[in-house]
Amino acid sequence: MLLKLILKNALRHKLRTGLTLTGIVVAILAFGLLQTVVHAWYAGSEGTSSTRLITRNAISLVFSMPLSYQAKIRALPSVNGVAIANWFGGVYVTEKNFFPQFAVQAENYFPLYPEFVVNEAEMKSFLHDRKGALVGRKLAEQYGWKIGDVVPIRGTIWPGTWEFVVRGIYHGIDKKTDEHQFFFHWEYLNETAKLRYPRRANLAGIFIVGLSDASRAAEVSNAIDATFKNSLAETLTETEKAFQLSFVAQTETILIAVQAVSYVVLLIIMAVMANTMAMTVRERLPEYATLKALGFSPGFITALIFGESIALAIIGATIGIALTFPVAQAFGSAMGTLFPIFFVAPQTVMMQAGAALLMGLIAAAVPAWRAATMNIVKGLRSIA
Repeated sequence: MLLKLILKNALRHKLRTGLTLTGIVVAILAFGLLQTVVHAWYAGSEGTSSTRLITRNAISLVFSMPLSYQAKIRALPSVNGVAIANWFGGVYVTEKNFFPQFAVQAENYFPLYPEFVVNEAEMKSFLHDRKGALVGRKLAEQYGWKIGDVVPIRGTIWPGTWEFVVRGIYHGIDKKTDEHQFFFHWEYLNETAKLRYPRRANLAGIFIVGLSDASRAAEVSNAIDATFKNSLAETLTETEKAFQLSFVAQTETILIAVQAVSYVVLLIIMAVMANTMAMTVRERLPEYATLKALGFSPGFITALIFGESIALAIIGATIGIALTFPVAQAFGSAMGTLFPIFFVAPQTVMMQAGAALLMGLIAAAVPAWRAATMNIVKGLRSIA
């Protein structure tokens, strides 16, 4: 009976109910989308491995390190692999087509990244082609690349037009894996540098260090930096997650603003919903007074009001959450490589559901208290 009364009350003013539900849906959808944007900024760090360290020049990423550092790092205890990676920073067709491009030591690099799943034949083809490239699935889909296609990239850091042949397309092992990256052979870059820019040859942008024991990350980091202390190119070694978060920190103010906006949206709709519930209770005071006169307890009246408010919140939240997935997918596709990892996380859905429930409870609190504590005679005299 209680559930039947709640549903009938909720649908009594269809226009008001419809407008309130629309507001809740928009708020929950906006909240979910904004939280997904924030999650996307941190997704790169969440997909990192605890068994990988990043060694870079202590001054800045702009400065390189001698190639000879690789063997010295490899000789340290608990290090089971070291690979070189250089940021290329080229342009494909126009500047708006941005995506990460790395020159890597393929034989050493990809064993350190088991989350990159590549067909064995394609990997073999890539390893044997000096100008070969390995690209992410989403990047290939975005530009329509297929195996064997030639991709010209205009260098900015390394001038000239560089042509690469797509020899493999990798897939991520899960949603947290970035599938928008472009890899080619560091040896190809280095050989060309020897001919065109001899002073820039045999240098590494960063070293990716694989660990046999993740618990020794701090110890190995200190050992690497101590090895090159007081050298011409001192190093800074940190976990892969810390390395990724250093980039996120540069836009932390923007992320805080986005999060603040998401909560403000909820507060506004919460205020609107509270006003709706207040109007509803004010109109029904004679009805609630009659129920109390018939012997129904204040708890029953409170349950009616809270039930109606929570029912509206749940219905609106269900629709809003359902819409979040296709909207997020469309938004992520439109953003391209700006958000390489963009999906609605389970914790975002939980936050949406929790926010809706809290919204329903707070919106009904004051009206329910008023109805439960009202004087029966005054309630019967009130004008609906």
